[in-house]
Amino acid sequence: MDNPEVIISLKGISFAYHGNRSHRPVLDDLNLQISRGERVGLTGANGSGKTTLFHLLVGLLKPTEGEIVVFGQERRKEKDFREVRAKVGFLFQDSDDQLFCPTVAEDVAFGPLNLGKSEEEALAITKEVLTYLGLEGFEDRVTYKLSGGEKRLISLATVLAMKPEVLILDEPTTGLDEDTVERLIEILNGSDLTYLIASHNKDFLSETTDILYHLGRGKLVKAT
Repeated sequence: MDNPEVIISLKGISFAYHGNRSHRPVLDDLNLQISRGERVGLTGANGSGKTTLFHLLVGLLKPTEGEIVVFGQERRKEKDFREVRAKVGFLFQDSDDQLFCPTVAEDVAFGPLNLGKSEEEALAITKEVLTYLGLEGFEDRVTYKLSGGEKRLISLATVLAMKPEVLILDEPTTGLDEDTVERLIEILNGSDLTYLIASHNKDFLSETTDILYHLGRGKLVKAT
């Protein structure tokens, strides 16, 4: 791709949690660029900072040092990240952090309604996304009664319903059986979205990403 458009740019990002007795930053002078159309994978041990990095990208945390530029604009304050969260779909590591409505349809429609869609439009989007994920007939299911794998897919549906330009997926295969993982691979490979995926499942990353980084001791290293 000639002159690719840089969507995400992190420069000199450091972050440390207050009260961290080790005094070692979770992220230490980290740099990263992601251009439109790139499919990026991220590996690292539990506690290495993958989720922290994702939270910084969408403004749920603020860096100790460094610069976050998303969609060509530096993002510092809460208001700066509102556009980011409208255009970046973030799949949380724990589905229970993402699902809070009584029924599946209400959860999936929540995002489109918040973006100003009418109830009729939000319902149409909900049916479209659930059908796309092979979840027809789930509309009236009670969310908290779903299995772990079903919650994972409904969480993904809530993200896709926002019609994002970028996906950030934190351990997306957790709780999924082999067939559903294969379906997720199909969905990602069939999309034209830019995405960043953190996963311990290296086979999944090899099937879905073109660029792989490893995060450890606060540093980001491109895998060879």
